[in-house]
Amino acid sequence: MSLTVAIDGPAAAGKGTVARAVAAHFGFAHLDTGLLYRAVGRRALDHMEPVEAAASLRPSDFSDIEALRAPEVSQAASRVAAMPEVRAALVDFQRAFARRQGGAVLDGRDIGTVICPEAEVKLFVTASDEVRANRRYRELAGTGHEVTLAGVAADLAERDRRDAARATAPLTAAKDAVLIDTSRMSIETAVQTAIDAVAAVHNARTRG
Repeated sequence: MSLTVAIDGPAAAGKGTVARAVAAHFGFAHLDTGLLYRAVGRRALDHMEPVEAAASLRPSDFSDIEALRAPEVSQAASRVAAMPEVRAALVDFQRAFARRQGGAVLDGRDIGTVICPEAEVKLFVTASDEVRANRRYRELAGTGHEVTLAGVAADLAERDRRDAARATAPLTAAKDAVLIDTSRMSIETAVQTAIDAVAAVHNARTRG
């Protein structure tokens, strides 16, 4: 099976967990496109010009995933992601990954709308603001970051505002995306819902 699965949604909605599980289930390659922007944001915090940072990413820029999850890097990633020149510098890499042999799952914020509008499967994973804030707080506190729930909620609200308001590739669900609201779902249910959506497309293509 060779499909492109585009998974979009706001931070801490569960799209990364769903994407990894779907990729593992079907044997597809997986790309967390948010890490591209986090790596650019991290380099920008080190005073590198963002477009230059995007054009010169190296494997070593992804060696410390926990550092890329830090709150200050998240905010920097959101800022550089609002720059059209940064997004343009990363488009070709993402599109090439999406069409690799054997299938691919990409998760981010503009995969189904901008990067892969022709993806065979599009999912939009979301959750309530309260649920997302609690999830991200537990994640960051559990990995040793000194954060407060109120601070995490404020950071997420600011990222949501910036992602939705940017002129280039704002966060929005593709019109043909399957909506998965994980607010009251177990992760197992969310994953199975996504797997069923992918399987339905695959089965339809096979019958066709």
